[in-house]
Amino acid sequence: MVFSSITFLFYFLPIVLGIYYIVPNKWKNMILLLASLIFYFWGEPKYVLVMIASIISTYIFGILMDKYKKHSKLFLILSICVSAGILIYFKYMNFLIQNINLWLTNKIDFIYVVLPIGISFYTFQLISYTIDVYRGQAKVQKNIFKLAMYISLFPQLIAGPIVRYTTIEEEIENREYSFEKFALGVRRFVIGLGKKVLIANVLGELTNIFLTTNDSSVLFYWMYALSNMLQIYFDFSGYSDMAIGLGKLFGFEFLENFNYPYIATSVTDFWRRWHISLSTWFRDYIYIPLGGNRVSKVKWLRNIMIVWLLTGLWHGAAWNFIFWGLYFGILLIIEKVILGKYLEKLPKILSRIYVLVIVAISFIIFSGDGISQILQNIGGLVGISTKNIVSAESLYYFKSYFVVLLIGIIGATPIFKNIANKEKLSKFTNILEPIYLLLILVICTSYIIDGSFNPFLYFRF
Repeated sequence: MVFSSITFLFYFLPIVLGIYYIVPNKWKNMILLLASLIFYFWGEPKYVLVMIASIISTYIFGILMDKYKKHSKLFLILSICVSAGILIYFKYMNFLIQNINLWLTNKIDFIYVVLPIGISFYTFQLISYTIDVYRGQAKVQKNIFKLAMYISLFPQLIAGPIVRYTTIEEEIENREYSFEKFALGVRRFVIGLGKKVLIANVLGELTNIFLTTNDSSVLFYWMYALSNMLQIYFDFSGYSDMAIGLGKLFGFEFLENFNYPYIATSVTDFWRRWHISLSTWFRDYIYIPLGGNRVSKVKWLRNIMIVWLLTGLWHGAAWNFIFWGLYFGILLIIEKVILGKYLEKLPKILSRIYVLVIVAISFIIFSGDGISQILQNIGGLVGISTKNIVSAESLYYFKSYFVVLLIGIIGATPIFKNIANKEKLSKFTNILEPIYLLLILVICTSYIIDGSFNPFLYFRF
């Protein structure tokens, strides 16, 4: 089940909200747990058992760490090994077999396994909970149902943000409800739905057209690069918005996951703004424990490359994801060692163009199907893969998708937000907002009912 579906919007969510607000407070966590298990079971009937087994394992090791503090490090290591081992088996085993087979005469058979939806997200939550308990930054949760509710909480289960236990530890026990908070949740959810259905999905159509056409003009390559990076942003940030909005409906405050990354003035700045819950997770649980930048220069550079190798692998079991991670790792090192001081002196417009080109290329790598296709698509941006600058077909699609591309470009900046927040316009926007949100919901519903293109890129993670 996905948020941008009729089943979720008009059956699952209204029913769950109705029951949730009817029952006494002491039963609300149990209702959320049952709803979350049903939500996951809807799309992954058998793999819900994998998630439950992971939760039970983490719960037991948490209790053991709390009870036998002298051996807490051992239980921490065992807990991480179990959680990471399950992730490796389901996500990376066939990738490992495939690469090992390149060196073997007698090939190893592939295993039949389907990647459970959201396993990368909930595994990182399990690991962060265990580490925080070990560090004393979180109290061990002795009620397994409350821990299970935190891990399986459906608003953030399949696409994040990666919500740490410490963020909602207090809210698991006591949550505040208000009409204002509920209204903000609805607003945030509808905006996220609009970003997903009306921008990401439409731009996804354009990227698919490029991948299936024989047109190879420079214009089309740039249209693909632009639509691809905007699709990924609006798809993922739209889901994050919906998750944050849903969290508010149920009394939770999830941290922001995106902060207008396409206005960044450096790659370092970009990763402070993009998928914040993931980048801070790697910072706090991998980079800093390795020594961060408080070690020798060689080890510091090593730490950066380890983090970005793992970041690439987290996104998928394929070489393009590994190259994508290493690409950012190398660029970050170059910025920190050489380019940083020069970027600070550049006019912001130039530094932003630099970042946008870097990111556009990165997402060509991210979305690529093989090295040859990746190199061809990158080469096409500068005319290496084609002799045509413009074609009749590329002009046709440029005109057809110009409006949504323009909306996507403007929407990826805080322009709309800044205009809406101006004091002179605030009264006007407050009156129009309910109409605007209702219109988005109606149009999105029409698109979904029509069976329009409605993929979800992060299902594979």
